[in-house]
Amino acid sequence: MSYYFCIIGTKDNPLFELEFGTFKQGGDGVARFPAEARRLNPFIVHASLDVVEEIQWLNSQMYLKRVDHFASSHVSCFLTPTSTKFMLLHLPHPPNTPPPALSSSQNPHVFPPFAPYTTTNPPSSLLRSSTSSSSGGTAAIPNNPTSPQTEEALRLFFTEVYEAWMKAIMNPFQDINKGLGSPVFRARVLGAGKKFL
Repeated sequence: MSYYFCIIGTKDNPLFELEFGTFKQGGDGVARFPAEARRLNPFIVHASLDVVEEIQWLNSQMYLKRVDHFASSHVSCFLTPTSTKFMLLHLPHPPNTPPPALSSSQNPHVFPPFAPYTTTNPPSSLLRSSTSSSSGGTAAIPNNPTSPQTEEALRLFFTEVYEAWMKAIMNPFQDINKGLGSPVFRARVLGAGKKFL
C-alpha cells in the first residue's frame, strides 16, 4: 500500500505532510502513487474533513477509523482532543509493484487509473519472511483496507504518531497551528510506519 499522511490543524491548515509506502510483505517503503493521485491526495484528504467534522460530534473515540474513500483510495482519521486531525490516505496495491499502467483503450485524462485492491495471497517466500520478522507490529497487513488487521495496524500507527506529536508540540516555541518541520518528528512518523504499516 501507499500512504499519504498529513496533520491538519484546528484552522484546517496542513501542518505536516509525508508520503511513504508499506514496509510489510517485502515492501521497500516507497510510495507508489500514480502522478494524478499524487497531485490529488491533498484535495482528497481536505474533502474528507467535512465527513470528519460530522463524525467527531457523534463519536467519543479518538480513532475514527475509515471515514471516507475516493475511487480505490481510503481515508482514515485520528482526532486529538485539541481538534487537530491526523489524516491517512491509503491506496492498496500489491507490494513492490507499481500501480497498473494504462491500457491503450483507457483515457489517460480520466481519474483514477487504479486497479481495486487485491485479495490474492502473497508468494509464500514473502509470507514466510514477513511472519518471521514481526517486530512487535502486525506480521502481514492484507491489501484490503477494510480488514480488521489493517484497522488495528492503523490504530497503532496513529497512537504512536500521536505520542510523538505530543512531545513535539510541548516545545514552548511550537505553536499548535504552526507547521512541524522537525526532522526528528519526521523520522518518528516514518519509524511508526515501518513498525506498523
